[in-house]
Amino acid sequence: MKRKICVVTGTRAEYGLLMNLMTRIQHEDEFQLQLVVTGMHLSYEFGNTYKQIEADGFKIDEKVEMLLTADTATSVLKSMGLATIGFADVFERLKPDLIVILGDRFEMLAIAQTALIMQIPIAHIHGGECTFGAYDDAIRHSITKMATWHFTSTESHRKRVVQIGEHPSRVWNVGALGIENTLKLKLLSKEELYDNLGLDLLKPILLITYHPETNGNHNGIQDLLEVLDKYRDSNLVFTKSNADNGGHYINEQIENFVKMHKNAFLFDSLGQLKYLSAVKHADLVLGNSSSSLIEVPYLKTPAVNIGDRQAGRERPNSVFDAKEDKKEIEVAIKKALLFKEEYEYIFGEGKASEMIVEILKQLDNFKVQKEFYNL
Repeated sequence: MKRKICVVTGTRAEYGLLMNLMTRIQHEDEFQLQLVVTGMHLSYEFGNTYKQIEADGFKIDEKVEMLLTADTATSVLKSMGLATIGFADVFERLKPDLIVILGDRFEMLAIAQTALIMQIPIAHIHGGECTFGAYDDAIRHSITKMATWHFTSTESHRKRVVQIGEHPSRVWNVGALGIENTLKLKLLSKEELYDNLGLDLLKPILLITYHPETNGNHNGIQDLLEVLDKYRDSNLVFTKSNADNGGHYINEQIENFVKMHKNAFLFDSLGQLKYLSAVKHADLVLGNSSSSLIEVPYLKTPAVNIGDRQAGRERPNSVFDAKEDKKEIEVAIKKALLFKEEYEYIFGEGKASEMIVEILKQLDNFKVQKEFYNL
């Protein structure tokens, strides 16, 4: 009998990272892929990206509506409550043998706690990382304690998961999932990308993704936009902020900026192909997305990381940090545009999905009795 592995995805970025892993699980004779989508995938505001998942050939087994339209802390908590109720019913119907969760978002915390109470083992990807500027940091470590199997992106992250009390025999450093797409996906040519996005072919691209700092404030977007106002000779390509509390405010500020600047463009979601193609052809990536630190360097594009959202996360030499301050952002942009050194690749060789599937195949039983591992 096939073992049922349930992969859950709630955001466009997360799906892009999980896609190759899902394909590999689907093609294994001993596994049955179950796919559940939730969160921003089911939101019109964020582009109804579940349609892209279906267009890629995946069968969605269940959809769990959970997002409220507001972006306050209260609405996030209520969304988590809806997710807990919805996933309790879904897991009861699907009866998975293992649940795969990536990362650290609030949707995944609700899913993890549901699986914990229902005694369904969890395989957690990208644990052991630190992002001090967002409550995602605490969520990530909480999911680690609820999970049984752990797949980290670097050796230092593997050691941190062990430090949290997880037994080394259940923790593997496989590298970052996103590197596989970055290295192997056939990206669009510059002409194809510019035509698809409606950009001015004579102007370079600055690619911007800015999310809320959920442990701080959201005012940094104003400093960034004031700096970008000076870059009238560039295509300013924005992707929307996520559904964290404060995301609506950030998106509103960007929308107002785009209305006033003919060289600025805002997209609900570029999808994996267009996003990575934009990274490849961009002069610079700006904002505070984790992709700036993980995938972007592999496409030989420098990045400016703004604020504290990614504080504590490992980063290569092509990432230039700036506080939420106009002068610091301006200095970081100038340094990044002059970057000529050899790029550092610290998140593996793009074999994460292959390694995860091979490890899962070797496990006789997904459900084991956990213990606290003392160093």
